Amino acid sequence: MKSLNLSATRTISTGSGVTVAVLDSGSFPHPDIRKNLLAGSDQTSSHHRDGRSDNDGHGTRMAALIAGHGRGTTRGIQGIAPSAKVLPVVITADGRGHADLMARGVAWASSQKAQIINISGVAGPGFELQDAIDEALDDDIVVVAAVGNTSSDAIINYPAAFDGVLAVGATGRDGDYSSSSVKDEKVQICAPGVDIISAQPPDRYGSATGTSDSTAIASGAAALIRAKFPNLSAKEVVHRLTATADDIGPPGRDDECGFGRLNIVKALTADVPPLEGGGNASSAPTSGASSAAGAVRPEFASPGAAAASEPASSNNGWLWGGLAGVIAAVGVVVGLVLRRRRT
Repeated sequence: MKSLNLSATRTISTGSGVTVAVLDSGSFPHPDIRKNLLAGSDQTSSHHRDGRSDNDGHGTRMAALIAGHGRGTTRGIQGIAPSAKVLPVVITADGRGHADLMARGVAWASSQKAQIINISGVAGPGFELQDAIDEALDDDIVVVAAVGNTSSDAIINYPAAFDGVLAVGATGRDGDYSSSSVKDEKVQICAPGVDIISAQPPDRYGSATGTSDSTAIASGAAALIRAKFPNLSAKEVVHRLTATADDIGPPGRDDECGFGRLNIVKALTADVPPLEGGGNASSAPTSGASSAAGAVRPEFASPGAAAASEPASSNNGWLWGGLAGVIAAVGVVVGLVLRRRRT
């Protein structure tokens, strides 16, 4: 089957018992995700909102891709890990990425014992954000982030550029690298990111393209692994994903899709030797990757006739403008780094 073969993953793992924090624009209680949606946090407001609202729609899309439970077996969006829980954390109110709000969101999600943090967006660099990411990794949390879209980014942004973060790019409908995805040596894996259907507030559906969707799909896959192998460390979860990826570009790791294209069934079933000495999760896989013919695309249940006329949505989303902030911050960051080192 030319897909992610989610029908096969359902018999192995559905993500039960795993909580994924979705740091985004919030997650609306769409009928397809309502049962899996926890009370979260709004880092942009002082009114103690719980994250279960979404004026943009981007976060709701991501939540449904990760853990949508659909409406029965024939309607709605069934995400990659339909039994996982979503912890919505609002970190943007204006459609842009802010490193300070993102850092606060990461810290809050860590305090709530989320096992996976999904960041389908980008921001500029910052010590506060790096410290929050480092602490999340130290707490054995899998952090998954988008590398960025070529429509608005020329280079990989943050937090995907930080060591230890699973940096996700996009494949197209043909299963190969999508030119919409930023290339960089830090890219580790690619997942479907072109014409992806997902939920939109309040009860609609739409199609979009971008590494946001790829990141959510990879986070869903991480949730399946954490449920199937609860004793694996976060580094080993990332290693299992990269070690079983299908090598679709130049032999070995490359700047387009890193170790290759996400293969969820193989990640759940392959015999993957552990990292030697508990090394960095971004090191070369110890299990050979094989190529799988055909396209890869999530197998979502039909949204149903009522949603068929809904317009497609744009996936430019809330954070795809980080390059200018990165360039503007380079001088400041270099100076701070030098000062910190001297100190």
